Amino acid sequence: MLDAIKNLFGMDKTDYSELVKKGAVILDVRSKSEYDEGHIKDSVNIPVDQLQKNLSKLRDKDKTIITCCASGMRSASAKSILQNNGYKNVYNGGGWASLKNKI
Repeated sequence: MLDAIKNLFGMDKTDYSELVKKGAVILDVRSKSEYDEGHIKDSVNIPVDQLQKNLSKLRDKDKTIITCCASGMRSASAKSILQNNGYKNVYNGGGWASLKNKI
C-alpha cells in the first residue's frame, strides 16, 4: 500500500530503467486478458491469484524482480508474496503503463 501511495505522489525514486538494464525481470500480475490488451515487451505474465503456485517460473530468488499491474495494488500484493517466499530484490513498479514510461 505504501508503495502505491509513493508511486501516486511521485515519491518513488527507484531507477527502473537502470534495474532493467541490469537484467531485472518485469513481472506483470494482471489477468491474461488484461495482459493481452497491452504490456511491457519481454515482461512475464503470472496473474497475482496464480503467483503462489507458479513461483517455480521465477527460479532465481536473488534476481531483481519488478512487479506491475494496472494501478499498483495487485503488484504490491505480488511483491509481498515474493518477499514472503524468499525473493530478495523485489520492487513494486506500480501500473504497467507508468512503468513502461520509466524504462
